[in-house]
Amino acid sequence: MAEVKIKPLADRVLIEPDPAETKTSSGIIIPDTAKEKPQKGIVIAVGKGKKNEPMILKEGDKVLYGKYSGTELKWEGIEYLIMRESDIIAIIR
Repeated sequence: MAEVKIKPLADRVLIEPDPAETKTSSGIIIPDTAKEKPQKGIVIAVGKGKKNEPMILKEGDKVLYGKYSGTELKWEGIEYLIMRESDIIAIIR
């Protein structure tokens, strides 16, 4: 994981989504137009949190988030999502 020069503000989190599945379990190749957005990823950077609510997440956490959560952005050729901590559903252990 390379150093990213993006620092989220307040309670926002920068996530690198897992890549979308390219094959089904039976071996059928899924075209780009039919791939579903992944709903899990790795936390790359976190903000400091709100005034009375410190951040629970930390860099390197694997998380699940809502299907339509966050804002997509592309930085140095890599796709990221930036979202509020409250949009994250769970931490995968």
